[in-house]
Amino acid sequence: MSDTAAIKSVLKPRAKDIGDFEVRRALPFIQQRAIGPWIFFDHFGPVDFAPGEGINVRPHPHINLATVTYLFEGEVFHRDSLGNALAIEPGGVNLMVAGKGITHSERTRDELRKTGYRMHGLQLWHALPEEHEETEPAFYHHPASDIPSVDVNGVTIRVMMGSAYGVTSPVKTFSPNLYIEADLAAGQSLDLPKAQERGVYVVKGAASIDGEDAPLFAMSVLNDRAKTLTAKEDTRFALIGGDNLGQRHLEWNFASSRKSRIQKAKLDWKAGNFPTVPGDDEEFISLPE
Repeated sequence: MSDTAAIKSVLKPRAKDIGDFEVRRALPFIQQRAIGPWIFFDHFGPVDFAPGEGINVRPHPHINLATVTYLFEGEVFHRDSLGNALAIEPGGVNLMVAGKGITHSERTRDELRKTGYRMHGLQLWHALPEEHEETEPAFYHHPASDIPSVDVNGVTIRVMMGSAYGVTSPVKTFSPNLYIEADLAAGQSLDLPKAQERGVYVVKGAASIDGEDAPLFAMSVLNDRAKTLTAKEDTRFALIGGDNLGQRHLEWNFASSRKSRIQKAKLDWKAGNFPTVPGDDEEFISLPE
């Protein structure tokens, strides 16, 4: 695709098996390591868990990044080494800042495991600016009622992070950063907000951007000139973007501007030097060899 096109490239996710189900991984790619500060984008579900089933993501570590978990349906029970233990529910934004190091787990509560349930959502990671990579770890929980919603010509838009359409999300940011989601009925159009870099991921339906196809379950990396998204049928999409923070090295659950920092984190995890998760400290995910 040319620089005169609205869409620079289309990243078609790879299926990744994370144990209990598969996810669609739209970032990173060899040809597109990041979009703005965003270095990782997973779309999971919709997946139906039968009674007795659920997710069991055992304790594992992160450094020098922040994770964002957002659910359309279902629930994830989050625990971390700071002592946070809560259910992540649809519509809320949950920001976990790894900073100098954090350990967390993601499970299904016994009550849901008994009945079975459907889960559908996104998990995104963004890099931290170099001056914040070693910040103290933190977890910020924002229920759905905290997230600003705005109507633009009949289109409902949720501004999850950053500022767009005259509203600003309360979710903490460390650099110019944008994450919005919107639902459009067939035939509706929406002018997209500007950012240094932008990508559109279509979660449901079919869409075009300035007349160019933005495929379902794919990340369309936008050129600066890209302006208007139009729904060909009822459509939900996410837009991520912001300022590029420079090269980040990514290995397993670690991201950093410094390869040496990742090597140290690997050794620390193998040696048991990361903090444990209260209430979930009997098992963990081993460092891949």
